[in-house]
Formats: sequence, C-alpha cells, structure tokens
Amino acid sequence: QVRLVEAGGGLVQPGGSLRLSCATSGFTLTDYAIAWFRQAPGKEREGVSCITSGVGETYYQTSVQGRFTISRDNTKNTVYLHMSNLKPEDTAAYYCAAGADREGLIFGPYVWQRQVEYGYWGQGTEVTVSS
Repeated sequence: QVRLVEAGGGLVQPGGSLRLSCATSGFTLTDYAIAWFRQAPGKEREGVSCITSGVGETYYQTSVQGRFTISRDNTKNTVYLHMSNLKPEDTAAYYCAAGADREGLIFGPYVWQRQVEYGYWGQGTEVTVSS
C-alpha cells in the first residue's frame, strides 16, 4: 500500500526557515519522482519542487529558486523540502506527490509540474508565514 505522509509545517516569521518531510512507504523511492506542490487559500495548486527518480535531478519553481532545497534520503524513504527566507506568499498547504518513473524517461523540466503525472498524494501540511 503506497503512503505519503507529510510533516513539519507550522507558523514561522518572515525570513525564517522550516523543513518539511515526506515519509514514503509501499514503493521503491528511487523508482519514483517526488514533488512538492502547494495550494494557497483561493488559489490553484502549483508545483514547488521535484526530485526525479534514479539519480535525483531537481527542479524548482522560479519563485522559490535559491530559497528552497529538495533532498532525498533513500535509507529513510523520505524526501525533504528545506525552506529558508520564507515570505508571507509562501503560506499554503504543502503536499508531496509521487509519480512512477522507473526508467527515468517521464519527469523533466517541462513535465514535473503536471499534477496528472502523479498517482499518489499525501494529505498535506500547513505552512503559515506571518509576523
């Protein structure tokens, strides 16, 4: 049974940092691309970052480039999103998602933000950036 469980959200002041985690089970982590999406109140869900299967190439939304870092710990079957210099506009529910890509042929710079490519989703964790 595939499961994705996010943790690490909370309230943080502007300029602060948080580390989100996505604990996975039920599949081989390196056979899947794992992405973080977020949805702010009243807005559509958008892609934040992705780490691909295999060697783990990484992609970022322009607005978080240089502030967020995605990483993967294969021994713990967990993917992290390190967020720094947080801004009020980063306030959202953050979701991790998994997309099967054992051969590494699907997820790339023009595909990773397509939500339909991800077959499994977590329940989300809330991040609020406010003073």
